[in-house]
Amino acid sequence: MTPMNNNDIQTALGQLNKSSNVPWKLVDGALQKSFKFNDFSEAFAWMTQVAITAEKMDHHPEWFNVYNKVDVTMVTHDANGITQLDFDLAAKMDSFA
Repeated sequence: MTPMNNNDIQTALGQLNKSSNVPWKLVDGALQKSFKFNDFSEAFAWMTQVAITAEKMDHHPEWFNVYNKVDVTMVTHDANGITQLDFDLAAKMDSFA
């Protein structure tokens, strides 16, 4: 998998954020976003949906959960950069939230 160039990343980020009320951001060469839910159960249910999808895609996010908040970082480590897989999984995450 080849990392995307900066122009392609900016274009894909704009597309991804068109339908998102909380935008994904580019931070230190990775996609980042914080998801906030009503409570821990809702956050955990969302994480479960994402985990099942991520496993099927063989692409796994970095994430950190405290109570109703999940912070996500997406980068394709094998490619040493952001790839289309990161945007594909990010879009799935948004659709599940």
